[in-house]
Amino acid sequence: MHAFRRLSVVVVLALVVVSSPRAQPADVQARLQAQIDRIFKDHAYDAPRFGPARWLPDGSAYAIVERPEGGGSEIARYDAASGARSVLAHTTLDIEDYAWSKDGRRLLVFTNTRKVWRENTRGDYYVIDVAGGPPSESSGGAGAPKKLGGAAPESSLMFAKFSPDGSRVAYVRQNNIYVERLATGAITPLTTDGSAPPGGAAWGPAPAGTIVNGTSDWVNEEELGIRDGFRWSPDGERIAYWQFDTSGVGNMTLINDTAALYPTTTTYAYPKPGTENSAVRIGLVPAGGGATTWLKLPGDPRNIYVASLDWIDASTVAMQQLNRLQNENSYLLGDAATGNVTRVFQDTSYPMDGHPTWVDVQDDVEWIDHNRAFLWLSERDGWRHLYRVGRAGGATLITKFEGEVTDLVAVSEEAGLVYFLASPQNAFDRYLYRAPLDGSSPPVRVTPAADRGWHGYTPAPGGRLAFHTSSTFDRVTAMDVVSLPDHRSLRRLTDPSALQARLADAIRPAEFVKVPIGGGVTLDGWMLKPPSFDPSRKYPVVVYVYGEPASQTVTDRWGGGTALFHRALADAGYIVVSFDNRGTPAPKGAAWRKVIYGVVGELAAAEQAAAVKALAASRSYIDRDRVGVWGWSGGGSDTLNCMFRDADVFKVGVSVAPVPDQKLYDTIYQERYMGLPADNVDGYRRGSSINFADGLKGRLLIVHGSGDDNVHYQGTERLVNRLVELGKPFDLMVYPNRTHAISEGPGTTPHIYQLIARHFLSELPAGPR
Repeated sequence: MHAFRRLSVVVVLALVVVSSPRAQPADVQARLQAQIDRIFKDHAYDAPRFGPARWLPDGSAYAIVERPEGGGSEIARYDAASGARSVLAHTTLDIEDYAWSKDGRRLLVFTNTRKVWRENTRGDYYVIDVAGGPPSESSGGAGAPKKLGGAAPESSLMFAKFSPDGSRVAYVRQNNIYVERLATGAITPLTTDGSAPPGGAAWGPAPAGTIVNGTSDWVNEEELGIRDGFRWSPDGERIAYWQFDTSGVGNMTLINDTAALYPTTTTYAYPKPGTENSAVRIGLVPAGGGATTWLKLPGDPRNIYVASLDWIDASTVAMQQLNRLQNENSYLLGDAATGNVTRVFQDTSYPMDGHPTWVDVQDDVEWIDHNRAFLWLSERDGWRHLYRVGRAGGATLITKFEGEVTDLVAVSEEAGLVYFLASPQNAFDRYLYRAPLDGSSPPVRVTPAADRGWHGYTPAPGGRLAFHTSSTFDRVTAMDVVSLPDHRSLRRLTDPSALQARLADAIRPAEFVKVPIGGGVTLDGWMLKPPSFDPSRKYPVVVYVYGEPASQTVTDRWGGGTALFHRALADAGYIVVSFDNRGTPAPKGAAWRKVIYGVVGELAAAEQAAAVKALAASRSYIDRDRVGVWGWSGGGSDTLNCMFRDADVFKVGVSVAPVPDQKLYDTIYQERYMGLPADNVDGYRRGSSINFADGLKGRLLIVHGSGDDNVHYQGTERLVNRLVELGKPFDLMVYPNRTHAISEGPGTTPHIYQLIARHFLSELPAGPR
């Protein structure tokens, strides 16, 4: 069996995997293959890692899980400034995550974990009594791990959390919520209507007709990040939780042809644009058991989204509720006793040409001033700014500057400051700024002016210290502890200097470019050139594209393996470039981002083609006859659009895990940016590459994982049928049972990058002319 086939109307030929690059010196191919193996197989260039670390409550120290030589795990405490180490707890268990009770007397350990879609969120939980210091487990008495869940199946518990007083632990098991009393081991089910997985399995996907309590259905997990779906009240008397009812939602079935003698299937509810969503509601249940009080949320439960859930005080929960079109975000407060709901704030989308677009979900809503006000990021004036919103109403602008807030980092009420990330001068960097909470003066940059690039911060409680990461496109990520607000580096946590030295021959400075494409629009981009570059000659170009609202590709930060792959292509004789078209989430104003509404796919391809033409017009070394393009996920979709719509520009393409037909993706993502299919029939047609497949002239490779639960292989199969119908030759590689990441199984990651490189070497001759 051949890995993939070239298809045409007359004959099917197995060419790609066994083909040798045309007109490419053997040493070029060999060097490129060896470098890809070093990157993805040998991990020779993996950056040094720190942690994961967790700040301790006093804000002066942090804890890390370490594996001593004798086995088991230790939770080590490090003084942030001095690095002095002590052991807080040790256990024979393999700690994958942990939590302390509020009084520090008990430790909750998560181990033996299993993946639920993308993350390891189910496993076994143990409680260890550490009141007397680091425990000894050899006696089996005090300090010995006590497994939670009673007779629950192995690896079936999810999201376990101590009660505020540390006497109980709540968790989700098989779509129901339980509370276990630690002193006695007594287990109380708080919900009983959750649908148990078939055959008593530890976990199962939620097909149509499933009731899910305390966690999420597929689409709300994927698009809104809802996994841990319950919250203890501050007084430990109640638990608030999400419930999803997938009745009426269409099922998606994945087929696994390789796991057993006969195929096996995985079926789960997956709503596609314009179809039925799960019904969602929020319940408040007594922690000792009893009837649930359901919050009286406005609207049809199948046409709303509840994007967040938090307790404000012991009697009040707060939620973000989106309408189906996601152009309104209502911040609601729910009364725990009555279930009544009041709206304290509503954010609406920035309009384009008088029409609504979409509104963003707040990652975290920070309450301040003894819960009399909260902080909110909004584009209401056309720029993403931070506002102080009173509980009784009224929004006051805090960040009064010509720039946009990309992320809220920390609040220090004691100092009267809020910290956030921004980059007013360009869209591809990130720096720390601070502003007074009352908005009385403009923001001030905290990251030193001499430090360019991409900076991230994880503040300690109290906001006086922070983990600080920094990198550039050409400089490996480094991490240190800094004090705030003076940004003084106290201690280095990683040292990338040895790796930077090893990479000296592989790294030549990237060039960041501004490319005017007409109509007053200028795109940011970066460019990598081959070694011994000669501007008097012409070079082939490979464009790396994403182009959708979920991500930027043009950032001045270390890009890890994918960026090193692009450098390897440059070493092989290609110019590698990337452009951020309008509609990507760059901090350039709401109009920049929201212009893509209703025309996702069409606009990106047009602006990517325009950028290539403009770059070639200003730089004679760009070979217009040798231009390739590749991307993954949304970038795979845009690769198809580029190849089908702009065949005069793009001659070779690699599309990985694309969405050829936007009606096949999920409701939350696609409707957010495109509206409902019935309301935007022409937009869905124009944005879906499958409708323009007759424009293919170049050499196209399509890659997909047959086990992709996110972007289904179904779409690629439909595209294959369409290309065959049109008599278009192309190449196809299917990775059996791989997910959207196409990373599962030994050898998979280096294989796919070798595949991409081989296609370009074969179809887009490298080197100057």
